[in-house]
Amino acid sequence: MITLKHNKKICEADLMTAKVSTVGIAGNIILSAFKMAAGIAASSAAMISDAVHSLSDVFATLIALVGVKLAGKAADREHPYGHERFECVASLALALILIATGIGIGFSGIKNIATGAYKQAGSRFEFIALIAAVISIAVKEAMFWYTRYYAVKMNSSAFMADAWHHRSDAFSSVGALLGIGASMLGFSVMEPAASVVICIFILKIGIQILCESLGKMTDHSCSENFERQISNTVLAQTGVIHIDDLKTRMFGNKIYIEIEIAVDGSIPLTEAHGIAENVHNEIEKNFENVKHIMVHVNPYPVIPVQA
Repeated sequence: MITLKHNKKICEADLMTAKVSTVGIAGNIILSAFKMAAGIAASSAAMISDAVHSLSDVFATLIALVGVKLAGKAADREHPYGHERFECVASLALALILIATGIGIGFSGIKNIATGAYKQAGSRFEFIALIAAVISIAVKEAMFWYTRYYAVKMNSSAFMADAWHHRSDAFSSVGALLGIGASMLGFSVMEPAASVVICIFILKIGIQILCESLGKMTDHSCSENFERQISNTVLAQTGVIHIDDLKTRMFGNKIYIEIEIAVDGSIPLTEAHGIAENVHNEIEKNFENVKHIMVHVNPYPVIPVQA
């Protein structure tokens, strides 16, 4: 039964991965082609740049897909603890791409302001680019929430980073919308100015994802709230007197726990082992992301060793 349940979870994860990847890749290809056509028709540099940004998100989704697939591989002799950290590597790469995107958008905006490139005359078809920007914002925001939903469901840091890539594209489209709209009203400088502001938002998100990814790759401990929940679950088990020590660490998106419990030192070894086994099973049952638990039993009260 455990094997069937495990296999069912793997199949569900594979199905969700395929769905999110397909939507991300197909959506970005269609959207980038649409925005490129609108940008060319309207002679809008902002919309053409936005189209290139959407196309770059295709590679971001592919990176997330590869990371999730590698992380899902079973443990082997060379990797006895599994491959979960591959997903952290993917989210780390996506964070760096996001930061590079933000820097690129900001640099382009500052350059256009400094050189006065924004003063170039627009096209009488600018309204087409304006409509494309509105559609892009709506579609990319929908893709953000769709990807985020499955990222939370799969506890996937790579797909969560990919979701923020979708939102960064929506931010980019907001900049294009403001720029094109302001240009139509005679305030062309608003386009590069908006790009600089959007750059700050994207950099903030990218740095946050980067820090989270690095934390998971360096065996960072879990939150105090999570450890408190673990402690409450353990102390609720029959035979556990108190907890002597508790250590947690993140391994990719999975959690490893080492815990020392105190039990009555006068009970038989088999009974003490049964208590430890019960603690192990209860943690595994109540905390889905826990992959490995080591339970050590200490006798209580502690009997001093005679010299």
